[in-house]
Amino acid sequence: MHYNCLIVDDEADLAKMTAEYFQMFDVSTAYVTDQEACFAFLAEHTVDLLLLDINLGEGSGFDICRTLREKYQLPILFISARQSDDDVLVALSIGGDDYIKKPYSLSVLLAKVRVNLKRARQISELSEQSAEAKGEGTLKESDTSDEILSLDPATMSAVIKGERVLLKAKEFALLKCLYENKNTIVTKDQLFEQVWGDSFYSDGTLNVHIRKLREKLEEDPNDPKMIKTIWGTGYLLEL
Repeated sequence: MHYNCLIVDDEADLAKMTAEYFQMFDVSTAYVTDQEACFAFLAEHTVDLLLLDINLGEGSGFDICRTLREKYQLPILFISARQSDDDVLVALSIGGDDYIKKPYSLSVLLAKVRVNLKRARQISELSEQSAEAKGEGTLKESDTSDEILSLDPATMSAVIKGERVLLKAKEFALLKCLYENKNTIVTKDQLFEQVWGDSFYSDGTLNVHIRKLREKLEEDPNDPKMIKTIWGTGYLLEL
């Protein structure tokens, strides 16, 4: 059976309530309460997105994420009462797409889930189109542009020297902010405000996302030519 969302959380009452709320808005959702049940569920069913707690009794959400990232590309959103910046950094570094701190608003969580589900569908459609284009020996017009870098908001992707690169939601938002201010220094405060809104995140979180962008866009992430650090101030996208 196929589900839009699987919740993995040892707080059974909260997981059940969240699943029932999602169902009210036509997001088919199931929940399990431990690591073993998560893997057993995924062996029998397919899901579009995972909501994953960190503390799971004998297991860890971090371990689940690492294991799943070896096989799946589905969005993984961490939901946790752990407030440490270190936990956020680990979650994002090992492949998490977002980190929502408990207690969360069901309506806000649903909005985040819907955004990620929509993007996952767009990525799937883009992959199918790309496969068809390769079979026909053609490329989309945007892929043959002479621009060094261009953005495609519809699929949250970037085209770098004619090659399309898929980005996560926060990666795209960060690159979009830098792109709109290209060849100009963008301060850290500007990035936090425009990319993360009112939420407070540490410099470490920003550094993780910048590093991920460089790994996807730069020929040598350790010697970036486009996304440059302006020490003590912010970043600059040089095109």
